[in-house]
Amino acid sequence: MPKRLDQPVISPRRRRPQWAAAAVIDDAQPEVQSERYHSRTIERALDVLEAFGSSATALSLKELSGVVGQPESSLYRVLTTLQKRDYLLQNRDGTYQLTRRVLHGQLYERADLLKRTARPFLEDLSRQFDETVSLSYLFTDFIQVLDTIESFHPIRVMNRVGKIIPPHCSSMGKAIMANQSREMADRMLETYGLVRPTQHSISDRQTLRMELDAARSAGFAVDRQESMLGGICYGAPIFSAPGYVAGALSVSTPMQRLDARREEAIRNGVIKAAAQISEALAAPLRKP
Repeated sequence: MPKRLDQPVISPRRRRPQWAAAAVIDDAQPEVQSERYHSRTIERALDVLEAFGSSATALSLKELSGVVGQPESSLYRVLTTLQKRDYLLQNRDGTYQLTRRVLHGQLYERADLLKRTARPFLEDLSRQFDETVSLSYLFTDFIQVLDTIESFHPIRVMNRVGKIIPPHCSSMGKAIMANQSREMADRMLETYGLVRPTQHSISDRQTLRMELDAARSAGFAVDRQESMLGGICYGAPIFSAPGYVAGALSVSTPMQRLDARREEAIRNGVIKAAAQISEALAAPLRKP
């Protein structure tokens, strides 16, 4: 018999997936639902990846076990899997490091956090001195400007976001490189080279090492016409984690506006702002 046009069409009844039914039941208890579908194996893998503070951090199996709180026997299987999938690299001494595949996303995420955290302090320095204020970040082995606020003076030292700065003849570059390992410092120099933008630029490694030692001890670095004739720049390191310097900020000014009193004020202002930014970055890490 042919079907009548006004006859309702009855669709076959579909079975509801068990996970969907469970989700409705647990809707009033989200913590129960979360625990039910929680993967401890994936959580262990994420704990391992988050244990590395930077591109330079190398951790042994024993150290990772202490950080993530997992036995070495079970943790080794996680490490082997992450290494096989190119998330971890094992060094000759047996320690592990993050691969560039992971670092690329993490670095830009941390750089963005630094930029957002530092912006109010850059604005304060800009209002206080009316000179160009800049912020930079270490991306693996090169240093790039993240943010800058230029002076309103017609004669000023200029900077631009995205610029790759030399580690050996800029205050921010020295402030960052002074707090790196010898191996990392050498990598940074290999990336940029000991070029001489001006006749005041450092051109030999021995002199540079002495300059970096002085910057590390003093807590700041200075560029006196090393990257640009007529300009002086004070930079201080920013600690993004205990013992780890990944960024720096600076105040740049033409020499003609400096005297001893103003130079001291700018230097102290930069050091103080860098310390405040470091403190702001560390605050979330101390939360229980």
